[in-house]
Parts: sequence; structure tokens; C-alpha cells
Amino acid sequence: MRAWRNYVVGSSLLEYHLHRELQDAHDLALADYEILVRLAERADSRMRMSELAAEVASSKSRVSHQISRLQHAGLVQRIECPSDGRGVFAVLTERGAEVLERAAPTHADGVRRLLIDLLDVEEQAILGRVFARVTQRLGGDRG
Repeated sequence: MRAWRNYVVGSSLLEYHLHRELQDAHDLALADYEILVRLAERADSRMRMSELAAEVASSKSRVSHQISRLQHAGLVQRIECPSDGRGVFAVLTERGAEVLERAAPTHADGVRRLLIDLLDVEEQAILGRVFARVTQRLGGDRG
């Protein structure tokens, strides 16, 4: 029970601090940063909305609201899929890529300072394996 409670509180605090650092330095929410990262990792900087929701472990409606905010800020755009009238892509804009490029060092530094530097190499590997298993087990349960 102690391990579970430490995880719940620790993960909430970690997410809060990472969010706060991005918000203060770049006026960017952690959840929005994660969307920009996923788009930037694609060769064509685009993903189907449904695939994006699965990648960030969120609902389609929540991601749709995020994309609307990001679109309003000029960081992404929506385009219809030419081969599927029902499909919609989220596409990273040039401005979105610039914002991400400025925010990435802040986020990487925070992750390193607030988590990675606290763990030795073996603990980092264990943490990676544990959450890979959790993700594998729960990954298909999003709605």
C-alpha cells in the first residue's frame, strides 16, 4: 500500500511540476506539449485524430478540444483525410514546431532533474520495464 500511495502522490507531483514549468516558461500545458511532440515525431508532422488520442492515452473528445485550442493558437491545423471523408488529421504548423523547439529543453531538464537524476541506471531500466507492461496491459482500454 505504501508503494501505491507513493506512486499516486509522486506521479501527481511530478506531472504538476512539469506542467507548471512549461506553463510558466512557455505558456504551454504539459498535455498540449505531449500532442506537439507526437506530431513532430512523424515525418510529415501529422496524425489521425483517433491515433493521436491513443498515443497520448486520452479520449477522442478531449484530444479534439485540445486540438481546437492549439489550432486557435496557430500551433496545429486540422485537415480532412483525402482517402477517408470521416478521417481528420492534426498537423503541426511551423509556429507549433518553433514553440516545441523552445519548450523541449525546459521539459527535458525538468524530467531529468525531477525524476531521472533520482534513479540509478538499474532503477531507470526497471521503471521503464514496469510502465511498458502497464501500458501494454491497459493500452487498448481507452474509449
